[in-house]
Amino acid sequence: MTNTSTENGPAPFVIGFTLKAANGFDAEWLTPKVYGHTAEETAQRGAELLTAMRSVGLIDLAAKAAEYTRGQYKGAAGSGSAPKRFENGKVTNKATPAAADDDCPHGRKLVEKNDWAALFCQAREKSDQCEPLWRQKDGSYKAK
Repeated sequence: MTNTSTENGPAPFVIGFTLKAANGFDAEWLTPKVYGHTAEETAQRGAELLTAMRSVGLIDLAAKAAEYTRGQYKGAAGSGSAPKRFENGKVTNKATPAAADDDCPHGRKLVEKNDWAALFCQAREKSDQCEPLWRQKDGSYKAK
């Protein structure tokens, strides 16, 4: 017995991907989906979609468009609120303190323990990470 109706009906299998550009909550996300009538077809379509997104330059274009859009944002007048961040699986409004003369291009994450605090570089690769900045007695942050 052959079931030909599955090819004509809605595709029962779906794969959703989340391609996130960085660790921060405000990083670019691409969330494409593919559908198929079989698990194998859906997986093949997923591989084809990701390969095409890369080869056509869609991933790079999305990152550039997001960077441009962020550059256009002027902010709400008098908002003064800290940007939302994603830490330990939760959204938080805690602002990361700024450090004078910090030229880290990757962004920093504040880590506070009982008797110390530091700003750590968020570069993905360990070899690309900038030197940590440690909280001083006056509340400023400096490299050791």
